[in-house]
Amino acid sequence: MNIFLADEQDEPLSVDTLTHLAELVLESEGLDGATEMTLMLVTDDVIAGYNQQFMERDGPTDVLAFPLEHSSPGNPPQRKLNGPPINLGDVIISPEYVGRQAAGNGNDANDELHLMVVHGILHLLGYDHPDDSTAETMEQRERDLLTQVGRIRP
Repeated sequence: MNIFLADEQDEPLSVDTLTHLAELVLESEGLDGATEMTLMLVTDDVIAGYNQQFMERDGPTDVLAFPLEHSSPGNPPQRKLNGPPINLGDVIISPEYVGRQAAGNGNDANDELHLMVVHGILHLLGYDHPDDSTAETMEQRERDLLTQVGRIRP
């Protein structure tokens, strides 16, 4: 797996742990070893700009996902024989926002950050949560993946 991690913020984080988690999610979802994606860690100001520009929403948010491939839960894109690697897209997270969100909910900030990594990647892979049924499917998959790295879904 090729996880391109850009840490463009000031919160001290173990980026190796986040990269490992991203690799685990991609492997667990059955993606080819050459699969690529970007994980960006940014400030509240930067994510607020993306949120306004692409989602037409004001203010910062925890995570944004921008898929480049079409997929659905359990059916990831497949690399064509001798074709280029699949590039899933970008996941952008504001650790600053995630930390405040975790504190406000009484959750561990690291568990919440790990959840946002998994959540964002699952969005790249076609998971979504517009209703109770799809939300439960996505949340269960998040729990399963986080358990594999000793984390809980807050």
